[in-house]
Amino acid sequence: QVQLVESGGGLVQTGGSLRLSCAASRSISNVNAMGWFRQAPGKERELVAAASWDGSTYYADSLKGRFAISRDAAKNTLYLQMNTLKPEDTAMYYCARWSGTSYFGTPNSWGQGTQVTVAS
Repeated sequence: QVQLVESGGGLVQTGGSLRLSCAASRSISNVNAMGWFRQAPGKERELVAAASWDGSTYYADSLKGRFAISRDAAKNTLYLQMNTLKPEDTAMYYCARWSGTSYFGTPNSWGQGTQVTVAS
């Protein structure tokens, strides 16, 4: 129903920053929860950050204080600001959208992913 396209990934040195963007194919309702997942080789997919658009947010314990999720409703775009990056942050990052208002369960829409590599 909604196409999600991520961008902003790349190669960065330890301690650097990146901002990931997730653009929706059309104007979408802000009531649906959206977020970011990541998956590293040999690891299970992990929920990085999520927001229900009403101010409720979630962050993985490993990156609290370093990452921030936000959105620009006018641009139909979700962002993930990633600061003080560490090698363990290296992963494929996916934008996701839930069918409901909370970031509970499995999202029903996914982006194709953008690779983030943090060099040590």
